Amino acid sequence: MVNIQKQVDYWIAGADEDIVTAELLIRERRILHGLFFCHLVIEKAIKALLVKKINDVAPRTHNLIYLSEPAGLEFDDDTQIFLGILMKYQLQGRYPDYNPFLPDQTIVDEYFNKTKELLKWLRMKL
Repeated sequence: MVNIQKQVDYWIAGADEDIVTAELLIRERRILHGLFFCHLVIEKAIKALLVKKINDVAPRTHNLIYLSEPAGLEFDDDTQIFLGILMKYQLQGRYPDYNPFLPDQTIVDEYFNKTKELLKWLRMKL
């Protein structure tokens, strides 16, 4: 039998660790890797909520929109667009021939701040 609380704790602890890693990478101008970790933060936080909602292990997918639906999450248009942006950067870590456009540092900082805000919002739902 699956220990649901252990699964929830695993995913949210991973999100908390990954936000620190994202910040370090972005600060060191490792933009692609930093944005990859921003995606991981949100993926893991959504999986924590999903596990709690469905009372089962999270599906093995990285698609933030797909994960959000069974988790019962509804996002405004700006957040939906942001999730789409983050999903572009998760591909690089999995497919070495995929090289997305890298925004300038101001936009990257904005993406990081949005990631932190969204993580905070998702944690409040746990």
